[in-house]
Amino acid sequence: MNKQNSAAKPSDPDRNAKKLITTNRRARHEYFIEETFDAGIALVGTEVKSLRAGRVNLQDAFCRIENNEAWVYNMHISPFEQGNRYNVEPMRKRKLLLHSWEIHELQTKTEQKGLTIVPLTLFFQRGFAKMEIALARGKKLYDKRDAIAERDQEREMRRQVVGRE
Repeated sequence: MNKQNSAAKPSDPDRNAKKLITTNRRARHEYFIEETFDAGIALVGTEVKSLRAGRVNLQDAFCRIENNEAWVYNMHISPFEQGNRYNVEPMRKRKLLLHSWEIHELQTKTEQKGLTIVPLTLFFQRGFAKMEIALARGKKLYDKRDAIAERDQEREMRRQVVGRE
């Protein structure tokens, strides 16, 4: 007896797809990205509804390890309009959900090598809000200028290639 199930199967490729909410474009400009991690975020219900509406800002956000727990600071999630008394502080610190070995690795690398933890993107995966964080090294001013010049050269080369065809 072959029964059809309308629910998504674990092998369904769309089920594991990431639905992007927002990116921190400034992070890739300000830092060299060394290593990335996917972390869950502990949120309340009205915050999730605001995320689904795209009302979040990662611009000035940063992460820290305190008491063997990872936290994200300065991430602004706008209050949900119909949330009334269930809304929470928009700029509160939020706990990141990582494995203990990942937290330990992040902590040792930030203490020893002078790296920092920066949030890169915020997305939904299988219905859960997640954040891609990165171990990053700050760029100097001349590094930023080099990156801008390199981008301009690539753009110019693409224009020339398109112009020939």
